[in-house]
Amino acid sequence: MSGSTGERSFADIITCIRYWVIHSKPIPSLFTLLDELRGLVIRQHGFSFLFLLDCVNRSSEAKKGGFPKGSDPVKIRLS
Repeated sequence: MSGSTGERSFADIITCIRYWVIHSKPIPSLFTLLDELRGLVIRQHGFSFLFLLDCVNRSSEAKKGGFPKGSDPVKIRLS
């Protein structure tokens, strides 16, 4: 027991079988939900957030002179 409030330690909780029985569905469901949302964003906007972050990195490199002028193929469609 950690603390005087009777709380269990994190190690005790995650090693408990009851914890994994309760969370065996919700935790994988979150990954599935996020993957489906990512697919909807790609369908709606034509790109994913990871691609957008890559675009930001490329544009900052282009400003530093990392790419020749006019060679940045990234055009984001926002409609």
